[in-house]
Amino acid sequence: MNDLPPDLPRLRTLETWLALQLAHVRHAITVAERREQERQQAAEAQPATPDWMLEGGLSQAAPPVYVHVGGCHMAGKRVKGVPRDIALRALTEGVDACPHCRPDSELGYLD
Repeated sequence: MNDLPPDLPRLRTLETWLALQLAHVRHAITVAERREQERQQAAEAQPATPDWMLEGGLSQAAPPVYVHVGGCHMAGKRVKGVPRDIALRALTEGVDACPHCRPDSELGYLD
C-alpha cells in the first residue's frame, strides 16, 4: 500500500482525518458496548418464568379461566405465577387447562 501522498502537508492532513475517523469508531464501539451491557443487565433482571400460571378472569372477583404451563405463548396479561400445588388445586376445582400448552399425552396434565 504505497498510494500515500509524498508530501508532508497532505500526509499530516491524512493523519488528522484518520485520527478523527478512529475517534468516531472508538466512540461507536463504546456506545455499542454500553448498549450490550444494558441489554444483558435487563435480561438478567427479568424475573424467572414460573413453572405454572393462573390466568385470571375479566374482573378481580372472577375465578381463574386457565391453568398455563410457565412460558405459554397464549397466556394473557392477567396471569400470575403459582406453585404446582395451587395449579393442581385449580385444575381439580374445575379451572380449564390451557389447550395450547397442555401436553397431548394420556398421562395427565401435571404428572
